[in-house]
Amino acid sequence: MWARRTAAREGAVSTMTANQSPVEPRHDVPDPTVDRTLPEEDVLRGRAVGRLKKKADFRMHLLIYVLVNAALVVIWAITGSGFFWPAFFIVGWGIGVVANAADAYLVTTPTEQQITEEMERLRGR
Repeated sequence: MWARRTAAREGAVSTMTANQSPVEPRHDVPDPTVDRTLPEEDVLRGRAVGRLKKKADFRMHLLIYVLVNAALVVIWAITGSGFFWPAFFIVGWGIGVVANAADAYLVTTPTEQQITEEMERLRGR
């Protein structure tokens, strides 16, 4: 009770909840009454930047893959060329590189129609 009077004297803004308990407004939470839709140009730019970043990340991943595995093959060759143990690294890590390439170059972002259809399916549960 004392805190409510102090807040009222200091001019603090409070809102009431459904059960009429005072709640101080939070500035870190977005206001649900404000329309936050982005223009289509901004949405497309964000998607384009994301795809370009994925492609650049893949190229860096591929470069590191080639350099590290080349170093492992050189070490294998220098140490006697017995059993080709670098194959485990090449194949294992290669699976990850292929998955990264598929994500960067093959996977497309969902269209608005696909998003709407999925939302309708979820509503129909």
